[in-house]
Amino acid sequence: MSVAIENFEKMLAQGKDNALLRFSLGNAYLSVNEPAKAVQHLQKAVEHDPKYSAAWKLLGRALNESGDAKSALEAYRQGIDVANAKGDIQAAKEMTVFAKRIEKSLAS
Repeated sequence: MSVAIENFEKMLAQGKDNALLRFSLGNAYLSVNEPAKAVQHLQKAVEHDPKYSAAWKLLGRALNESGDAKSALEAYRQGIDVANAKGDIQAAKEMTVFAKRIEKSLAS
């Protein structure tokens, strides 16, 4: 386990549960190739803050990397809606590209 993950987990254990901490944990778990653990934290991040477009994008990636393409596609679609509503054009464009890739792979 990385030092960052240990520190984030300690903060969580101390009751400091929020969207940014969950996003950071999800990102850290993805960086050590543990997408299933990342999914748990990223789902909590978007529960804490449903308008957190970066968390939606990372959740889509984590779901896809853990083998759940359909859920990843749904996360990207929700994330695109959130990003568009916030004017976060770059995030919306990126998630649109990722969603289209998944749609193609599911169709074949």
